[in-house]
Amino acid sequence: MESSNELSSQRLYHGTKADLKPGDLIEPGFNSNYGKRKKASYVYLSATLDAAIWGAELALGDGPGRIYLVEATGPMEDDPNLTDKKFPGNPTKSYRTAKPLRVIGEVTDWQGHAPEQLKAMRDHLDRLKDLGIEAIED
Repeated sequence: MESSNELSSQRLYHGTKADLKPGDLIEPGFNSNYGKRKKASYVYLSATLDAAIWGAELALGDGPGRIYLVEATGPMEDDPNLTDKKFPGNPTKSYRTAKPLRVIGEVTDWQGHAPEQLKAMRDHLDRLKDLGIEAIED
């Protein structure tokens, strides 16, 4: 895991469909966008724009996907759904925190994935759901 000093010097992103503004907090405690939509104990973020784009595209809701620049207000750890528990290392530089994220800006010039890529990812997530495979929240 990268130290918090190394992470604080990187741009950090959060992809969602929520309409937020600078200063707003993104907090745990809301229903997850994935699986059985259990109450989320963590908020997820990434140091890569691509991972945030996936988050924005796959989030539930009818609004447009949005990507925010965020800062963590507490300690972060590797996201076990995308790291050593499922994949070697942390190639997507994906993290989670039990503390809020503060919105510090919005990325407006991003391009989403091709429709066939998005469909393939949604189909994959549906298969995992059908198999009873849930996000790691412990």
